[in-house]
Amino acid sequence: MSVNPARQILAAATLLALLALSGCTAGPVFHARQITAAPPSPAVPTNTPSASPTATARPAHGSLDWYVSQVPTFPEAPPPQPVPMTATGAIPFWHRLPTDQKVAFITIDDGGLARPPAVPDFIREAHIPVTMFLNSPAAEEHDDYFRQIQAAGGVVENHTIRHTSLAGRSYDYQKREICGAADRLETLFGKRATLFRPPFGEYDSTTLTAARDCGAKAVLHWSETVHEGKVRYQTPRKVVQPGDVLLMHFRPALMDDLLAALKAIHRAGLTPALLEDYIR
Repeated sequence: MSVNPARQILAAATLLALLALSGCTAGPVFHARQITAAPPSPAVPTNTPSASPTATARPAHGSLDWYVSQVPTFPEAPPPQPVPMTATGAIPFWHRLPTDQKVAFITIDDGGLARPPAVPDFIREAHIPVTMFLNSPAAEEHDDYFRQIQAAGGVVENHTIRHTSLAGRSYDYQKREICGAADRLETLFGKRATLFRPPFGEYDSTTLTAARDCGAKAVLHWSETVHEGKVRYQTPRKVVQPGDVLLMHFRPALMDDLLAALKAIHRAGLTPALLEDYIR
């Protein structure tokens, strides 16, 4: 059977047309998929708050955070080695504890004059070991304040009732002052005072006897005083020694006094410790 040349030409032309049509549609299908795909997320502007680092604000001078930020970093305190105590006879009177361990002790007296409100939080947040020698009327009137310090690790000890000089007074008078305060402080704070500090540091042998009879294990004086942010040394060396006892009072500048004491202890290469860990 013979094939018509005209039909062959027509068939070839039809095939070429179909191929051309397929080639034209392939491009648009691929191109359409590209533009309908999910567009990339817009870039975050570099001037937005989330893109810039957050600056740490410095605490305001004189705020609690400022005081805490000023506390130096201390070497780890050594395990306390209690000082030797006599079983009988007169109790000791110490200006400083007889220890060679690299520690010093912070004490705060009285309680009736001023009670800066940030002090309990400062003691708690900075982990300051303190011993409070309180007059019992002030302790009773402001017991909530002193309980806050006690809850932060502070310990309440005895500083008489009336804060009068004991030296030269009768045994009965001294015993009333010391035992009366010890009884009231125990009722208020749930612990019998085991340390005693005589008002003004004035005492005699009768004081030691009366303090012992009222349950005290030692009578404490001091090695340095701290007032209005200044440390006043009792020796020409002008440096805190191991075992030294620093004295300050519940006064308006107590925050500054605590900070000054901590810095003086740190400069001496010592660590603050608690008296009651050494006198047991």
